[in-house]
Amino acid sequence: MINNAIIEELTVWSTPLFVTQMPDHDFLKEALLAAVYQQKATQTTAIESQIAPKAKYALHESTLDFLDLADANVMEAKRALEELILEIAASVNHAFWPEDMEADAHIIESWYHVTQKGGYHDAHSHPNCSWCGIYYLEPGDAHIEGNGGLNRFYDPRVNAEHYADPGTAYLGGHGVWDFTPTEGQVIIFPSYLKHSALPYFGDKDRVVIAFNSIIEAY
Repeated sequence: MINNAIIEELTVWSTPLFVTQMPDHDFLKEALLAAVYQQKATQTTAIESQIAPKAKYALHESTLDFLDLADANVMEAKRALEELILEIAASVNHAFWPEDMEADAHIIESWYHVTQKGGYHDAHSHPNCSWCGIYYLEPGDAHIEGNGGLNRFYDPRVNAEHYADPGTAYLGGHGVWDFTPTEGQVIIFPSYLKHSALPYFGDKDRVVIAFNSIIEAY
């Protein structure tokens, strides 16, 4: 209360991001890495998806159906990721879904990135889906300061920094948020959020599985 006035804070248009650990990562990791490198060995071009190849450098990207491989461990990873997505979507939307509504999460596109020294992916967002995610299967040396390989997320409030003074200090002053991955982490975020993979300078491969998903109600 200030000067006998009640001031209520309303947080609107916030952007939720969720970070968790992949279930059974220790069990799945080696089999998933084997599937990634087996498919990478068959690639005839670095960017097999053929999507925005000029926005990517020193990395290999699969076609957009990696988690649809007929492999038991890959299928288990897809199932676990879809369960995480559904849990998040249900939590965020619980006030907006009918009480008796049932829903499923479906990963409609998925791909790996194997990034080598100097590799990066320019800023972009993912259309035609509701939730996106990155599973850090092997983040390589990204956790070591100076090696890069971080994922950068960009403030979706396009005019947030059109003016700066002490009253806007809470905005952060940068318009970006950098996420340092560790092995087995999964980050899930809304599809409208622009993000990039900053240049990576580690010696080990940086291997991630990325995915787009939709939610269907019944």
